[in-house]
Amino acid sequence: MATIATAVGFMAALGMLLATILIVANRQLYVYEDPRIDEVEDLLPRANCGACGTAGCRPFAEMLVKGEAAPGLCTVNPKHINQLIADYLGVALGAGERRTARLACAGGKHVAFLRASYAGLSSCRAAALVAGGGKGCAWGCLGLGDCELVCEFKAIRLDRYGLPRVDESKCTACGDCVTACPKNLFSLHPVSHRLWVACQNRDPGDEGAHDCDVVCTACGRCVQDSPEGLIGIQDHLAEVDYTKNALASKVAIERCPTGAIIWIESDGRVIKGKDARKVIRKEALPLA
Repeated sequence: MATIATAVGFMAALGMLLATILIVANRQLYVYEDPRIDEVEDLLPRANCGACGTAGCRPFAEMLVKGEAAPGLCTVNPKHINQLIADYLGVALGAGERRTARLACAGGKHVAFLRASYAGLSSCRAAALVAGGGKGCAWGCLGLGDCELVCEFKAIRLDRYGLPRVDESKCTACGDCVTACPKNLFSLHPVSHRLWVACQNRDPGDEGAHDCDVVCTACGRCVQDSPEGLIGIQDHLAEVDYTKNALASKVAIERCPTGAIIWIESDGRVIKGKDARKVIRKEALPLA
């Protein structure tokens, strides 16, 4: 009986000791978390898209509560919800310009030649590993839809010519398509960047024109017609300096002979210049 009592007493003492250690540890290691973080997170879209520049809505809520970010940086939330957050925290709304994914290619099946037939896993990344995927233009979109597959917001669809189309109203600029594209054709831009070079070809002269009807040939007409410094030619390709975006206008696209440089309207419509070659072909080009 004494042995049992000793064992019970020992276990009780051990339990008290462990409980004391846990209490002390809890007090010493306790990290205070502002309860407003949960409230703010509930008002965020929970998309975890990264459009605000953070890894997700929880880190963004923490930054908002600390005063390290403005509610308006969330371009996915409706403005009135961001205003609720600002009012709740007693801070200014702030502003963040909505961004969207842009594709630097316009070479669908009806304007760009295939030089080899790819047969395998229906994936751009897989096709790119097999002699570049078979497209004549080594820089061009392979059109197998990796970007469409990874877009959780259904903002990308392939058109009838196998070319990705981005719905700016749905795009959250999460960057998944940027990562998925093996040709590095996607990039994230503010929606105010309406002047766009829809080509990534860097072959010199007219070499690219043998493979695609809408290739940029670096002819320089857009450079000549634009305000100084807005557009330049780098590595045989026209490039827009978006630090001078306020100077951008449709004038730059008017004399582009292939329509490689375009203007994207706020509703997503693509505008080409008056001198751009008219594309009337409706069917895919044959294997060259």
